[in-house]
Amino acid sequence: MRILVVGAGATGGYFGGRLAQAGRDVTFLVRAGRAETLRKEGLRLITPDGEFTLRPQLTLAEYIKQPYDVIILTVKAFALESALKDIAPAVGPDTLIMPILNGMKHLETLTARFGKSTVIGGMCKIAATLNTQGHIVQMSPFQELYYGELDGSATPRIQALDQQLSGAGFDAFLSTSIINDMWEKWLLLASLGAITCLMRGNIGQVASAPGGEQFAHGIINEVLAIITSAGYRRNERYIAQTTALLTLPDSVQTSSMYRDLMQGYPVEAEQVLGDLVAIGRRVGLGSPLLNAAYTNLAIYQASRG
Repeated sequence: MRILVVGAGATGGYFGGRLAQAGRDVTFLVRAGRAETLRKEGLRLITPDGEFTLRPQLTLAEYIKQPYDVIILTVKAFALESALKDIAPAVGPDTLIMPILNGMKHLETLTARFGKSTVIGGMCKIAATLNTQGHIVQMSPFQELYYGELDGSATPRIQALDQQLSGAGFDAFLSTSIINDMWEKWLLLASLGAITCLMRGNIGQVASAPGGEQFAHGIINEVLAIITSAGYRRNERYIAQTTALLTLPDSVQTSSMYRDLMQGYPVEAEQVLGDLVAIGRRVGLGSPLLNAAYTNLAIYQASRG
């Protein structure tokens, strides 16, 4: 399969880099500035297992002239609209688009533009970031990629994709319940983001502060109520694990949104928190803590101009 990875940041660079390292036919669609850096320095992965430098295949949007078999979309959610224009020439009648974006609204956007049969579900679990040199730093050993048909079926095309993604240096999972998996990722992501961003501290700092653990439970319960109203099939074991993870008094865990916030970067406030607040309002669910976190980040975004 010819694979187009859209974006070479922490997520796209890591999983795309691993695929390229394993010999898959991978091309990165990047902006001109990122392309120049990668041509000069290569794509550098700094992982717990060692450091690797690759010389990846690169392209710019204007040079795409024919479809790819698979498009792995890894841009920030607020960059989705511009990415739609960039990938349009790469989408053919048999192309699969696998978005690895936060939230769920991007599925509606992609299916409206390219058709429901073109889009599959995807999500990842990885703690990675770009350092000041533009190198990808994997901060913990877990490296999981999940994908599947939106209706959960085991089609020949998804099985063919599974063969391409398996054995490439990360844990690949073909899921028959990818939508529920994405809801659970959103539960973790939104709760972690709201807790750390609103309180301006890591999980341990919040949990150890007066009222901090109660606050964290309040955020988690609000997110749970909203996603359950929208179709999430509750997994009590996962919920308990997530709650324990987000209330550990000795945890130094933060969210990528918190790290972006601390560095003055744009944040995915609308996609990670705003969309949840909107879902809650539509079904009459109040979410005062979640709404406070969203309002706080919306003010931050506006102040950036």
